[in-house]
Amino acid sequence: MNNLKIYNSISNKKETFIPIDKNNIRIYACGPTVYNYAHIGNARMAVVFDTIVKLLRYVFPKVTYVSNITDIDDKIIKRSLEEKKTCEEISETYLRIYNSEMKKLNVDVPDFQPKATEYVHSMIEKIKHLENQGFAYNKDGHILFSVSSFPKYGMLSKRSKEKQIAGSRVSVESYKINPEDFVLWKPSKKNEPGWNSPWGFGRPGWHTECFAMASDILKTPFDIHGGGLDLKFPHHDNEIAQSCCFQNKKDDFSSYARYWMHNGFVTIDEKKMSKSLGNIVLLKDYLEVYNGEVIRFALLSAHYRSPLVWTESLINQSKNILDKFYEVLRKLEDIKIQRYDLILPKELEVCFFDDLNISNAFVYLNKIIRNKENFKTDKNKKNLKKILMTVSNILGIFKHSPKEWFNEKINTSDENMKIIEALIQKRNVARENKNFSLADDLRKQLTNLGVEIQDGPRGVKWKWLN
Repeated sequence: MNNLKIYNSISNKKETFIPIDKNNIRIYACGPTVYNYAHIGNARMAVVFDTIVKLLRYVFPKVTYVSNITDIDDKIIKRSLEEKKTCEEISETYLRIYNSEMKKLNVDVPDFQPKATEYVHSMIEKIKHLENQGFAYNKDGHILFSVSSFPKYGMLSKRSKEKQIAGSRVSVESYKINPEDFVLWKPSKKNEPGWNSPWGFGRPGWHTECFAMASDILKTPFDIHGGGLDLKFPHHDNEIAQSCCFQNKKDDFSSYARYWMHNGFVTIDEKKMSKSLGNIVLLKDYLEVYNGEVIRFALLSAHYRSPLVWTESLINQSKNILDKFYEVLRKLEDIKIQRYDLILPKELEVCFFDDLNISNAFVYLNKIIRNKENFKTDKNKKNLKKILMTVSNILGIFKHSPKEWFNEKINTSDENMKIIEALIQKRNVARENKNFSLADDLRKQLTNLGVEIQDGPRGVKWKWLN
């Protein structure tokens, strides 16, 4: 029996993880709505649950990971109308961008990445069942879940009825019998996409998507449901309500998912990142300047349940830490190891198995790389490299060769450095003066010198071309 402990959001305590089927761990995490570029908050969720899945795969022989894509939503419809494109064109464009950016963060594509539009008929069937059983009602063409029909509603978020109403994303509309009731199906306007249903032409509410996809793909109950902390209410409370009522197990909230895991917010200047505050930080801007592995490590630098304050110094600190370990790996380049040899020492296992305590893991790693004895014999070097490569598999770091990693640090003469810096400065002036033709010529000169220019939100960075 493993001694893996995870913090269960529904009990608000660490629990020993006991799988439903130890031969196939099933996990679901709520994915993005694809109508725009991913921000750092989206990236943290993806990196956190990718890391949790990697840890589960270290412990268990099989893990089935599902993370959905919301490709029908009011935001997507709004964007499609603004850009005069179909919703499918909008969602497909940003899904490709999302997956491309996640790849740069060493995030693996989930085993299943279902789109909401692929499961609309399943949603209709489930909504109809809830309506037939008296858990949902039809008013003004809207099908709503009756929260009063599920006495355990709010079991996950622990919100009072008053807070549920105040915190709801949806305003109190005339078609609601009670303010806390939530939409399962709504009518579509003439210029909006929709599907035929028993209630007319329309589309599903957001909260039904994950309930339908998770239930259909993983079956219930499954082991772990995850997502950002902001999804506990109302989204995850609503999923639980629908599933328990659909299965006629109103008193068993674990009949849907046994464990719930939530990652903390990303904050800017200690304020939650949000559109209303205008402090959204897009991932693409940082990928123009930094290696994706640096961003991934920065996103893992605080415990996954804690808030993460996103700053330039955090990224630089993460780069310096990775540099230090790549220097160690450079000393171990000639040491060959086999993938089946990879295993954590007991000290590291304790850290990772304690609800993914990465901070304590790096206390141990720093200790062993400072120990000179670990570099004196091939046996000791091999053992050290095995540890680092096992950590690599779990945390999604150390994926480059040291040569690739330090490419930007290739030695060059002072004279060449002065030429490069002078050309960059001239290009900056040309761009400020909107002399883009000259700026392009200067970029070509730099390319001929083997230099790649990266224009980002915090100025110009450069590195040597591969």
